[in-house]
Amino acid sequence: ALPIYLRVGLSDAQHPDISIIDNVLHFKAQGHGAKGENTYEFNLEFLEPVKPKLAYKLTERQITITVKKDDSVWWSRLTKQEKRPVFLAPDFDRWLEESDAEMELKAKEEERINKVRVESRLRKDPFANLKKGYLFMYNLVQFLGFSWIFVNMTVRLLIFGKDSFYDTFNTMADMMYFCQILAVLEIINPLLGFVKTGVLPAVIQVCGRNLILFVIFGSLEEMQNRAVVFFVFYIWSSIEIFRYPFYMLSCIDTEWKLLTWLRYSIWIPLYPLGGLAEAVAVIQSIPVFSKNEKFSISLPHPLNFSIRLSIFLQIYVVMIFFGLFINIRHLYKQRRRRIGPGKRKMH
Repeated sequence: ALPIYLRVGLSDAQHPDISIIDNVLHFKAQGHGAKGENTYEFNLEFLEPVKPKLAYKLTERQITITVKKDDSVWWSRLTKQEKRPVFLAPDFDRWLEESDAEMELKAKEEERINKVRVESRLRKDPFANLKKGYLFMYNLVQFLGFSWIFVNMTVRLLIFGKDSFYDTFNTMADMMYFCQILAVLEIINPLLGFVKTGVLPAVIQVCGRNLILFVIFGSLEEMQNRAVVFFVFYIWSSIEIFRYPFYMLSCIDTEWKLLTWLRYSIWIPLYPLGGLAEAVAVIQSIPVFSKNEKFSISLPHPLNFSIRLSIFLQIYVVMIFFGLFINIRHLYKQRRRRIGPGKRKMH
């Protein structure tokens, strides 16, 4: 049956209360209408039975209500009362005569049949369940790894206080090495089509973190006892203990609303703080690399100059904030699609 569309011209509507009880539509909402800013309400008793479940969508200028008929029959009018209410007018943009409605129903049925035929011809991916299982296990292992880091760092902080800042690397480095080596799969997965996320944000995050972990912290003993290691590790693990379980549950088509909100909100304070902590780590390492000339490359005659890692790191400090901007913009777009103010729920 073709649905019934009702459009209520109410701007900036708030607190809508719309329901169908005993075949009567009850509407109440606050907004800007014919009488200015006010509370508007009305009731409509339909001519024929309709389904009690309705859907509505709010925009800045109106509320669109969709009601489904119980039977595919043509109605001579909308309401049970013969006289049309003064506030009710036909929406000629959606108006259909009986013959038009029959043709549209027929067209929709043909479209549905054709869609079923096309889908039946499409070959199903025989490895779909295997891919889901692999992604589930990957996210589970990463969640357990970063949870171990986060819990241990929290417990040590509570017991030892600030003293725990200075031996973070010695106690947590092995697990962080494991997690960040495994994270290289986050670049490979989208390249193989296992996930639909972009490759660039994954490359920026994984390569940036591994540079900090393996080159700056791992290769310099002078950096391993500094407090900045604590803040970098703690921020990384704080982000991942929400990100990985969200993706893990997505593999089995399960969603927890609180976890979804945390996954798309926790980055707002933590990503800028993480970028700042990484930048501090790079800045603190520059004098050390300048002194020991580690990873520097000396070019032979006639070039006679050296490519110093310390020079690259000075440029990389700027690149950290550029990469941070790209990732934040990517996450902001994801957040708007999932829980942003532009996303209205259908009830």
